[in-house]
Amino acid sequence: ARSRSKYISKHVKGAVHSPWTMFSIKKGSNKGELKPASTVKVLLEQLGVSSLRSVVVVGDPLNGWGEEGRIVWMLRALGHPNAALVDGGVEAMFKAGAPPEAGASKPGAKGSFKLKVDPSLQADAARVRAAISSKEQVLVDVRERREYQGKTPYGEARGGHVPGAVHLYFKDLLDASGHLLPKPKLRAKLKALGIGPETEVIAYCTGGIRSAWMVAVLHHLGYPSARNYAGSMWQWSAMSPKLAPLKKGGAP
Repeated sequence: ARSRSKYISKHVKGAVHSPWTMFSIKKGSNKGELKPASTVKVLLEQLGVSSLRSVVVVGDPLNGWGEEGRIVWMLRALGHPNAALVDGGVEAMFKAGAPPEAGASKPGAKGSFKLKVDPSLQADAARVRAAISSKEQVLVDVRERREYQGKTPYGEARGGHVPGAVHLYFKDLLDASGHLLPKPKLRAKLKALGIGPETEVIAYCTGGIRSAWMVAVLHHLGYPSARNYAGSMWQWSAMSPKLAPLKKGGAP
């Protein structure tokens, strides 16, 4: 899930390159959303992905954008029964003894992936809009604080955050080596924001990448009611302010 240049330079032997962008809409009002499920299925099968084989997704937690979480979230949302990201990313695998390789590894035999879309992992703009006034749901903005407060460094049409959303930068859940913090510390950070194991959570960022990583982590912690808003701020900020309000400031 890393950039192609980093992958070509050095990757775990046998790993195929699969950037999140190949599965996502790149332009228009649905920018950031997944391509049609049938299209994603074909792309995954060309990479050798099968429903009966586990998928391990490797990223670069310290330097990346949570791309590995986006891939894992996508696989789960489309029905893969066993997809996981590597805590600590590619460097953790090398330290554990995984052999390195340069160049590009070719996919093996074509996979067989059975689609079984899970809507419980996904949120759309209508659900986000309803959550603004809901006391039972928590909206979590996982972008940088400057973005939450109104800066638009990544192409949003308008700046700010969804009214009522709490702020938790996704990398604040990592230690200096790129590993997840211990579970008690993670749960304490979430509890401080009013998020517990039973809380209904909708996470968003700019294009649903960092927020997908957050959703994968929440499920790892045993918080099953977490959804990713894939369109996130690219989509929300491009809508009418009446339909998609934004608030600036906050989270000092």
